[in-house]
Amino acid sequence: MSNIISVEVIASKILLIRGKRVMLDRELAKLYEVDTSQLT
Repeated sequence: MSNIISVEVIASKILLIRGKRVMLDRELAKLYEVDTSQLT
């Protein structure tokens, strides 16, 4: 991964669900530049 992503961009992708901070798999896949199926 050659691009630097700002903390603000990543923080904006974090959701609060039932008191837990989570990221959707599609957002993680974009961050790591992989397909969502490779996250498991």
